[in-house]
Amino acid sequence: MHRLPPLRLLSVFETVQRAGSAKAAAVELNVSLSAVSQALKQLESHVGAALIDRSTRPAGLTEAGEILLKAVTENRERLTGALDDIRALTDPSGATVTLACTIGFATYWLMPRLEAFYLEHPDVAVNVQTTQQEVPRLGPGADIAMRYGDGRWDDGTVELLFEERVEPVCAPSYVRRLMETGGSLGSAFLIHVETSDRRWISWADYLSRTGQKAAGSAKGLRFSNYVQATQAALSGHGVMLGWRSITGDQVDKGLLIPAGLPPLTPNNAYHAVLSHRSRNRETAEVVVDWLRRAAAL
Repeated sequence: MHRLPPLRLLSVFETVQRAGSAKAAAVELNVSLSAVSQALKQLESHVGAALIDRSTRPAGLTEAGEILLKAVTENRERLTGALDDIRALTDPSGATVTLACTIGFATYWLMPRLEAFYLEHPDVAVNVQTTQQEVPRLGPGADIAMRYGDGRWDDGTVELLFEERVEPVCAPSYVRRLMETGGSLGSAFLIHVETSDRRWISWADYLSRTGQKAAGSAKGLRFSNYVQATQAALSGHGVMLGWRSITGDQVDKGLLIPAGLPPLTPNNAYHAVLSHRSRNRETAEVVVDWLRRAAAL
């Protein structure tokens, strides 16, 4: 029987992938960058395989790393769901609501807005359950799921939040560097997010649907989630497809800027789905109402 790695090492590994870089993870965990690097090396030694592909910039995951991250994420979600179920059983006030969403949505849309929710509802706690699934499940313990799609789900009450908008964006520094070297956005490095969900638009889809030339679409950087891709764009590594739910706030702050290519409105949109099985339905309805108002701002 194989001995499991220390949970501390698995937690550091998962945090690095969720935060987008070892440096960002070190800040979140309040430890040094060298401590994070050492933890990753210890984990690789324990499992007997390289987990981080250090030949790329920014570093990505090896095949072994992808397998381990999937297992860590899925088991964390199951544990979180179990703990939420236990809290629901011992919380007679029903003042705790669990919301499931993707890592990218939680990082770039939800978390920056939660402070405003707590100012309005200081007596309600919102537990955020992140998942790599593009359509989060309403499993045990989840009261609300934030989903991107056509809204045709029958496991809960569906509330439309906002239409998506896709527009190529990049860091201002990247545009300046291209101009200084005589380059153009048509020859820019493109930042790709590889996902099996066909609802999400790839560079090939975008270029085809907007009638743009495919120059540069095959080169650039490839990532498995939008958090890593956004960090790469913010660091000036190339042009990414900016989704309103992911990069909208970054564009509003000027950290990312439109790359001069036409925007695209997908057929799908973002919805909040309130579970039919929610134990805290009245409180969950308060959260959904706030989500609808926050999305309208």
